[in-house]
Amino acid sequence: MNEIFDFIITSRKALIQLIDGLTIEQLNKIPEGYNNNIIWNFGHIVVSTQTLCYVRTGILADANSVKFNEFYKKDTRPTYTVTAVEVAELKALAINSIEKIKEDYANGVFANITPFSTSTYGAEMKSIEEVLVTTIGHDNVHYGYAWALKKGVERV
Repeated sequence: MNEIFDFIITSRKALIQLIDGLTIEQLNKIPEGYNNNIIWNFGHIVVSTQTLCYVRTGILADANSVKFNEFYKKDTRPTYTVTAVEVAELKALAINSIEKIKEDYANGVFANITPFSTSTYGAEMKSIEEVLVTTIGHDNVHYGYAWALKKGVERV
């Protein structure tokens, strides 16, 4: 499992590196033909993993403890200009939240989860290991979106 956690952190660091090369204006820009922006995609992976691991599994009753969830959860769109302070907070959460999940995994927090089906693909998640493997794919889909959006914001 350490390899899975390491891969998630490595891929998030790559997305942080992409973000670090852009201005706050570029992070917030929604290019023509898109309905979100780079920072939304980043924030979305941060809140989604926490929600999948803790809320959808039944460990937590709701997503109230997932910071920024209301702004970046599934089916949301950017509604405000994200500040540099929020970007910094999301970058920290991107790594810290995975380290917390790793710690909770080691401590047996996820030993008995409530199985659920993903809303996008309908894939049944019966273990935290399946949730974490799905996280890798989900994070990388949004990393790809961020790269595509980067091309759009750099043209301007």
